[in-house]
Amino acid sequence: MGEFVIKLPDVGEGVAEAELVEWMVEDGQAVREDDVLAAVMTDKATVEIPAPTDGVVSWRGGKIGDVLAVGSPLVKLEVVGEGNAAEMAEAAPAPAPKQEDAPKPAPAPAPAEPPAQTPAPAAAPVMPTTQRSAQMGSGAPRAEGEKPLASPAVRKRALEGGVDLRRVMGSGPAGRISHEDLDAYFNKGASSAGAGMARVANTSVKDIPMVGLRRKIAQKMALSKSRIPHITYVDEVDMTALEALRGQLNQTRKADQPKLTILPFLMRAMAMAIAEQPQMNSIYDDEAGVVHQHGGLHIGVAAQTDGGLVVPVVKHVEARGLWECASEVGRLAEAAKDGRASRDELTGSTITITSLGKMGGIVTTPVINHPEVAIIGVNKMRTLPQWDGTAFQPRQMMNLSSSFDHRVIDGWDAAVFIQKIKALLESPAMIFIED
Repeated sequence: MGEFVIKLPDVGEGVAEAELVEWMVEDGQAVREDDVLAAVMTDKATVEIPAPTDGVVSWRGGKIGDVLAVGSPLVKLEVVGEGNAAEMAEAAPAPAPKQEDAPKPAPAPAPAEPPAQTPAPAAAPVMPTTQRSAQMGSGAPRAEGEKPLASPAVRKRALEGGVDLRRVMGSGPAGRISHEDLDAYFNKGASSAGAGMARVANTSVKDIPMVGLRRKIAQKMALSKSRIPHITYVDEVDMTALEALRGQLNQTRKADQPKLTILPFLMRAMAMAIAEQPQMNSIYDDEAGVVHQHGGLHIGVAAQTDGGLVVPVVKHVEARGLWECASEVGRLAEAAKDGRASRDELTGSTITITSLGKMGGIVTTPVINHPEVAIIGVNKMRTLPQWDGTAFQPRQMMNLSSSFDHRVIDGWDAAVFIQKIKALLESPAMIFIED
């Protein structure tokens, strides 16, 4: 039998490390060639690592949440034949001496006879729980000004639980309060809550490691807020005409055409507005002091998944029509929710749309997707009375909450940009007019 070492492969251009997010095998498990061993994450994309040969798992190179360098050992297999451990050892540095190779100290001599045991003092009689509970009435169990006796640990626990020890009956010597007495008090409070007793404070703490997608999101948000001075601009849009048009198009759409949401209309409006203000479609390299203004419009569409927020990217929106944008948004959203989105589909955006749909609130303050310079936030739609000059009319209104990198985009330019999008959405026929 030999040993076959599987290293973490290059999972993407320019990627130097990846986070281990899932093990598909256990130590001692037999695997066949192409069986998936583990999943790693980089740039919010999950990559599965297959077995290149048959074997039995003898070692795994980390635990969930560990960040591994490309080229580091990931899995070792016991295989038939020599394996590849010898060639791996040639490239690896000499191992440190094993602890078992070092001289071992002689064992200490045993004592001639065991020391005499000092008899433990007799334990103070403990009052049965039922008896203690019966003595704990609704009033204080001790006289006014009498200090309850308890250890520091019991006092700390009572403080954390919001319990006044003067109200707890102690079963120890001189009425000393033990942990068991405190347990009985808590239990009585819980069982009597329906009878008007004070509710018991929940002092539990659950530690949840930030791993996988959640860690990536945290890192991205911290980077964006620490590096980018945000300016947020909010304006309301009358969506009545667009909603009427969208309803008509959905009723007459072909069988192979997706159902239209407002996102494809917004994407086309953004493409037309960016044609007039190309600085909005930029990536700012603040370390080099260079703004990379892109000709191709690659819109990231923030999507909520079970694991957290991901941003699949619709590439070259400037070259796509309304229905094509809708199809690509639907395809990418499904891939992201199923965890099938590739690294290429989750990277390369030049501007982002974020929307919470019907739960979008009235106003939001979107966080820019670093290193972009703008993000467009869609809020929920509401029917509100609007004055038309002679009377109030019900109109379908929606706010756009958009943030901009104030180092690159001035407030005036941000307002002009949103006003252009607003004008196109309020007169949606303009979206279909080509130059």
